[in-house]
This record gives sequence, C-alpha cells and structure tokens, in this order.
Amino acid sequence: RMDIQDNVKHYNVGSIETIDYIKAKLSKQELIGYLRGNVIKYLSRANYKDSAVEDYHKAMVYLQWLIQEQSSKA
Repeated sequence: RMDIQDNVKHYNVGSIETIDYIKAKLSKQELIGYLRGNVIKYLSRANYKDSAVEDYHKAMVYLQWLIQEQSSKA
C-alpha cells in the first residue's frame, strides 16, 4: 500500500523538507491557516485536473497534517 504522503511532491530547502521548513518559520496559527488553505485548494481544483483522485489524495495529506497540528498542545 502506497503511503498517502507519497502523493505530495517533496521539495527541499537545502537539506530540509519544505513542509518542515514552513513549520519552523510559521506560528502555529499561521501553519494551521496554511494547511487549511491547501486542503481547500486541492479539493477546489480536483475536478478541473486530469486526475481528481490525485488532488483528493493531496488534500488528505494536508488534512492529516492539519489534524496533527490541531491535536498537538504546543
């Protein structure tokens, strides 16, 4: 079974994964907004792309990250 996060392109800033860099630079509330925005983006554009399912998978990745952030106390 393919890991759902394999559907999200991985970009690096130097030697760090971009999402980790973004988490380090944004406040918790900014990060939550960023993650919510990406969920909305991928869900909104899915039906206009060749592969709606791929965008649904990407939305799920960002939603999982959003749930993790909302669940963490820090």
